[in-house]
Order: sequence, then structure tokens, then C-alpha cells
Amino acid sequence: MNKFLSRWFKRKISSFERVEIERLHAKIGKENGIYQANRLLERIRSIFNKAIEWGWTGVNPAVGVKKFKEKRRDRFLQPDELPRFFEALANEPNETARDFFMVSLLTGARKSNTLAMRWQDINFHNATWRIVETTNGDAQTIHLPQQAMDILTERKWASESAFVFVGSGKSGHLADPKKAWMRILAEAGIADLRIHDLRRTRGSYQAATGANGYIIGKSLGHRSQQSTAIYARLNLDPVRESVNKATDVMFGYMQPTDLDTD
Repeated sequence: MNKFLSRWFKRKISSFERVEIERLHAKIGKENGIYQANRLLERIRSIFNKAIEWGWTGVNPAVGVKKFKEKRRDRFLQPDELPRFFEALANEPNETARDFFMVSLLTGARKSNTLAMRWQDINFHNATWRIVETTNGDAQTIHLPQQAMDILTERKWASESAFVFVGSGKSGHLADPKKAWMRILAEAGIADLRIHDLRRTRGSYQAATGANGYIIGKSLGHRSQQSTAIYARLNLDPVRESVNKATDVMFGYMQPTDLDTD
């Protein structure tokens, strides 16, 4: 919003027309990519919908603006890439970023939730992390495999912050660690991998080890009308078993030297 729409902040809401939204959408699509353009269009549409909900009687100018056609992304770390990824991750000098990436892979949690992870939400006795509110508005309890618990325990001993991954910015927690991510990918010789793909990697290895769609959805915090009722009947035990099996398979691709500690 601040990057693309700051010049709009002081304008009257009634001054916008659909052609202006269409032009912006096209411009962002050309200069910043279709995915960024579509996400911005969704945000603009939701802002005007909220204004209507609050009593504004105008027409949403974003309605009728067509999104760019997107290809469904299916990228995740392949078995031959995992050893190189783990080795490059172990060599990353930024310890906070390194631990963040590993916890992201181990939990499959969304990037924004993992960046803002708080100690108060981690239950070290039950090895769980409760996210009070996810992107879809729901709370989520995530099982923490032993590898994640080892990282969190070590960080807890050295922490004086409310956040697990401390940052120097206004938020108090780590911001988007893009530079560290690019260093890791370059060293590992891996292309076209996003931080969000770590989440898809965890889910993919759960599927590869036999987990069904409901278990994977439960562990990743997905929500759909078809599966909501089934989610409600699931407890954490089958999710825990599935996560542990997927984690063991992923770590099985590590080179012996990756497991050595000083």
C-alpha cells in the first residue's frame, strides 16, 4: 500500500473511477509482475468494500477489473536440492535468518506468522506453537518437531526479547531477510525458490510420506468449506505423526557433515 498507493491517501474515496484502477493494475503488472498487480487489486477492492460496509453509498471502482491469469505455483525443494540447501543454510552467517528459514521449513507456517513468532505462544512442554490469528483469521496450533524445538530452546536461552527472531526495525522482530535468502540460494545453486516455497516443501513431503489432504490442511492451517467439519474432529496426534515423518524424510537428505556441530 505504501509503495504503490501513497499518493492516493489524501484523496476522497468518491474521486476514484474504474479506469484509474485498470490503468494502475496494468502498470504494476508490466513493471512489477502480474502476481503483485493482482494482490494489489485485491487489496484495493477490499478497501472499497469495507467503506461500503461502513455506510458509504458509492460504487466499488475495482469491481469488474479483471485479474491477470496466474499459473498455480507448485515449486518446492526437490530431493536432490535438499542436501545443497541444508549445507548452504548451515554456512549462512546471519544466525537469526538461518534459524528463521529452518523453522519456516520445519513448521510450514506462513512467513508473516513466523517472522512475528513470540515466546509467549510457544509451549515447550507440549512442543506446540499457537498462532493466535493467521492470515485467514483463524487461530492455529502447530506441532514443533524436535529439530525445531532444539533451535527454539537454544534461542530462548540467549533471548531478552518477546520475539523469537529479533530485528532492529520498528516492529521489533526480523523483517523480510531477502539478502540472506539470496546468499543461500546462490551458494546452493538453486533457482526460482521463494521463502513461501518452504511452506509448500513441508506439505509436499507430508504428502510423499502418506498424509492425506485433511491432515496436510490441518497442519498448514488451510481452510475450506469442504474440510472445515473434518478439521474440527481432528486432534493434533495424527498431525504430529505426519509432521515428524515428513521432517525425518527431509533431514534424511542431509549430508553427514551437515549434522556435525562444533
